Amino acid sequence: QVQLVESGGGSVQAGGSLRLSCAASGPTFSRYAIGWFRQAPGKEREFVAASRRSGGSTYYVGSVKGRFTISRDNAKNTVYLQMNSLKPEDTSVYYCAAALDLGGVVRYDYWGQGTQVTVSS
Repeated sequence: QVQLVESGGGSVQAGGSLRLSCAASGPTFSRYAIGWFRQAPGKEREFVAASRRSGGSTYYVGSVKGRFTISRDNAKNTVYLQMNSLKPEDTSVYYCAAALDLGGVVRYDYWGQGTQVTVSS
């Protein structure tokens, strides 16, 4: 069982930055793929970024490429999402998710409770 706790959300003006953190429990964190998703009111949940298991690839949705960076610190069992040049359309609840990465398609089994990000114009 993996437990995930997000933090770092808040309110910023357009053009500002935030760094979200996803702290995970468990001794095998480096073997997990971690993804960030977001969901705005009235909209479906959207993939934002992902980091395959330690040493693996990273992925981003097109709308955040060049602005967001996902990184992981295996010693701290934590994945970060650095968000720069924030736009009002980035306003959402952001969730991190985890799945044991066996090298194929990732299906996320564990989810955090979410953290609110609000970007004002």
